[in-house]
Amino acid sequence: MPRAHIELDRRAVIAPVRRRTFGSFVEHLGRCVYTGLYEPEHPSANDDGFRMDVVELVKELGSTTIRYPGGNFVSGFRWEDSVGPREKRPVRRDLAWHSLESNQVGLDEFARWLELTGSELMLAVNVATRGILPALDLLEYANHPSGTALSDLRIANGTPDPHNVRMWCLGNEMDGPWQTGFMTAEDYGKIAARTAAAMKMADKDLELVVCGSSGSGMPTFGDWERIVLEHTYDHVDYVSCHAYYQEYDGDLGSFLASSVDMDYFIDTVVATADHVGHKKRSNKKIDISFDEWNVWYLKEHQESEEVNTEWRYAPRQLEDKYSVADAVVVGNLLMTLLRHSDRVTSASLAQLVNVIAPIMTEPGGPAWRQTTFYPFSITSRLASGEVIRPVIEAPTYGTARHGEASVIDAVATVDEDRAAVFLVNRDLAEPAQITIDVRSLGSSHVTEAVTLADADVYAKNTLADQHRVAPSANTSATLADGMLTIELPPVSWTAIALR
Repeated sequence: MPRAHIELDRRAVIAPVRRRTFGSFVEHLGRCVYTGLYEPEHPSANDDGFRMDVVELVKELGSTTIRYPGGNFVSGFRWEDSVGPREKRPVRRDLAWHSLESNQVGLDEFARWLELTGSELMLAVNVATRGILPALDLLEYANHPSGTALSDLRIANGTPDPHNVRMWCLGNEMDGPWQTGFMTAEDYGKIAARTAAAMKMADKDLELVVCGSSGSGMPTFGDWERIVLEHTYDHVDYVSCHAYYQEYDGDLGSFLASSVDMDYFIDTVVATADHVGHKKRSNKKIDISFDEWNVWYLKEHQESEEVNTEWRYAPRQLEDKYSVADAVVVGNLLMTLLRHSDRVTSASLAQLVNVIAPIMTEPGGPAWRQTTFYPFSITSRLASGEVIRPVIEAPTYGTARHGEASVIDAVATVDEDRAAVFLVNRDLAEPAQITIDVRSLGSSHVTEAVTLADADVYAKNTLADQHRVAPSANTSATLADGMLTIELPPVSWTAIALR
């Protein structure tokens, strides 16, 4: 049985727990919005047409910030289409996902949905095919109180109070040739800088996110961030990162070590941003908005026939069914984001419902939790106060994709009267015996210890068996004389709460 020892020192503070780390993402893609969030004919629908069974699951998930309306979708989006009387809203083609958009859900409706879930809106503007003036118009419509043409239009449309959106994304994945209107780093940096400067003329306190690379494997990775930030550094507050992971060719060991790549991605972007800051003799620090991250079986989708020559409303697209192994990786990626809370101050699990999502729905039927729901919801509930850096002594193993990786990974948070420890065992076959020195935390007892694991690491929750996988109490956790001991099953994610 592998053994590991972890030292926790409450003085080893990385940064405060950032509540925006527990954000998510809603894009007008597939069934995320239509028959996901919005289904007027559903028995649980409210007067706006939103499924209240989904609202309750979103609240349980603990998502804090929702990025909207895309994603690739935003690069062909005309925001004006999605406001005003629903019967007058035009139907448009969405080139990004080869489908039809009815615009029955728009900014005002979505903002009301956010109120139901208690989430903050992060709004994306289309700089790919539109530019500065439409972004300023959307800002006026969304945030100006009253007395101007567009703020008064919002009021006339039934929303008297401004939405007061603080966080704005300047486009989406502009380095990707799949993106409608994609650009070189030089061209994007120039338009993003002008758009950001104009938006801050309207409101200097906006928080603006400039597009970073769509993944660490992009051929322009690093250079893209450097060039874009050389143009935009003085005008923006965040640079985005996007990363998706999947198991390739049965290599579960590499897949379980996906967070090693996320560490590399974050460290590289931080170093690049700081390099630009030093060149500019600036005291300002650019933070990271990791506003797309998840497990996504993209290779399988690309080889499928999901996208065809038909133009359809809300087709079933990217509806991954997640396994125990997928959930362990998602939990580990979230641990990694917490461990970088000094610079990753916002993140969005992509996406929220049906599309590579922790929540699934059936039209006219139930909504249920995927395996990935659990590590996210539990971490969002338990993590508070400050993130502290653990010292981990554990065996390592070699991976084909990510080099050496620790068999055990961990991160911890500590607040005035409680603490939490999050753990992953990446061993494919053996349980691990863990001892954790928590003396400096002043913890007196374990209030909760749960583990997500299964004898079948590919077990999933489905429409036919919605509760096949769920966390269970880990009764091996004991705390005595400041030493916490626990046994972790192979391929598992664990959370421990302490008082």
